[in-house]
Amino acid sequence: MGTQGCRFGVVVFPGSNCEQDVISALRHLGLEASYVWHQDTDLSGYDALVLPGGFSYGDYLRCGAVARFSPVMEEVVRFAGAGRPVIGICNGFQVLTEARLLPGALIRNRRLKFICAPVPLRVEKSVCTWLDLPEGTVLTLPINHNEGNYTCDDHTLAELVEGGQVVLRYCLPDGTRPPGGCAPNGSLDDIAGICNAAGNVFGLMPHPERAVDGISGCTDGAGFFSAVVASAREVVGR
Repeated sequence: MGTQGCRFGVVVFPGSNCEQDVISALRHLGLEASYVWHQDTDLSGYDALVLPGGFSYGDYLRCGAVARFSPVMEEVVRFAGAGRPVIGICNGFQVLTEARLLPGALIRNRRLKFICAPVPLRVEKSVCTWLDLPEGTVLTLPINHNEGNYTCDDHTLAELVEGGQVVLRYCLPDGTRPPGGCAPNGSLDDIAGICNAAGNVFGLMPHPERAVDGISGCTDGAGFFSAVVASAREVVGR
């Protein structure tokens, strides 16, 4: 195991292109990480899983729609059902919604344009075990997507809010949100990241792995991977 006793598996689908960034970020934090091919069906050696960004299967049909049927996903569902930590970043978030591990869907950005820019995000009070930062903390992370516009029905949104499942919201640099919203992609209720009711499955559109080592001028992404280590160890009884 790594220096903090937690081994991360980074799932790679045909078309993934952020897996190396994730591996580099995790190893920079002193954690053990290795690739998991989309045809693998044995996840017993891992304590936490990361579904990285990219264009799985060329984003055919819908983003994440084909990846959802990869052999590994049946095991990912079992892994999550056992309470183990799973995070989906960008395209990985899209895969999680297609696999129904998270509710809602990610659709085309409001202005139908690809967005690549650093954005401010506000940490909300949530049940998510992947992030341990005070409510109201403002982070800066990059986004890089064409289909990052989160949407769901009113009932689902109410459940997310009431259940503490909204983890991150887009905001202004001072942490406030204007009445009309400020999500650059048009995301409902400015949602940038959500988790399941148990808190162990987390999906977000921003890329924390690109803000870990300081090369981008920011290390705000480090907490997304270090906070879950204690939770992962509890699940496996270590």
